[in-house]
Amino acid sequence: MKSPAHRSRDIERQAGYLKPEHCAPPPPRSSSGTMWFIHDSCGIVCGIITWLLVFYAEFVVVFVLLLPAKSVAYSFFNGLLFNGLAFLALASHARAMCTDPGAVPKGNATKEFIESLQLKPGQVVYKCPKCCSIKPDRAHHCSVCKRCIKKMDHHCPWVNNCVGENNQKYFVLFTMYIALISLHALIMAAFHFVFCFDEDWAKCSNFSPPATVILLILLCFEGLLFLIFTAVMFGTQVHSICSDETGIEQLKKEERRWAKRSKWMNMKVVFGHPFSIAWLSPFATPDHGKADVYQYIV
Repeated sequence: MKSPAHRSRDIERQAGYLKPEHCAPPPPRSSSGTMWFIHDSCGIVCGIITWLLVFYAEFVVVFVLLLPAKSVAYSFFNGLLFNGLAFLALASHARAMCTDPGAVPKGNATKEFIESLQLKPGQVVYKCPKCCSIKPDRAHHCSVCKRCIKKMDHHCPWVNNCVGENNQKYFVLFTMYIALISLHALIMAAFHFVFCFDEDWAKCSNFSPPATVILLILLCFEGLLFLIFTAVMFGTQVHSICSDETGIEQLKKEERRWAKRSKWMNMKVVFGHPFSIAWLSPFATPDHGKADVYQYIV
């Protein structure tokens, strides 16, 4: 006998049950129809705040920490490194925000589509009653995106999007690069404090000593907060990828019904096959190749 949870997910074969017109409409899409973007006010505000905080860190690092430095080599090297990592972080954020995370086509739970699946006797498919979609295995409905998302891990307001099958790589890169620039900023701020204690504060900054101290304290607070948050998030995401179990699946303690792969193959499924420097690039779309989740299993 099936549990209530399984019975509620079983789709009826009668077309009258489908009623796609009763589903909530999807979020507005861009006029061109080529870019994914969620029109959620909370997510948009969080995304803007993220960019503003990165720009604030850029301002303090460049105008307070680097330009007043006596060593041109020190300023050039650290400026190039910090700005390069910050650029990759913002590019990763943009890709995570504007990439379709793996949305299931809305309203495809029709009699014609079910018949086209050529289901075997006794085979069960599942329907989402909220978006009238046939739910693939491991898909979950997001109340913010108003769509079912394949391998949905969670909805992140900071990227104004779900983290799912198609954009998890960009989200992981975003957390990694933010953690790196936060650590880098903290190290440079520590060196600057040490230098200014030994020198005249008026000579180690283009701003007044009180303004310099306030700017540095705010930078350290921001860097420490972001470092802890993104480092933890990066670690949980890597663990989720290696174990091939999304955050929702772990939270709901869902029974594992999919084949088990090696940790290395799970990484290739998300970042692309084969391993290359493109794993670190937010501009490279993962090429799954034989690591495709539906084709190659270890």
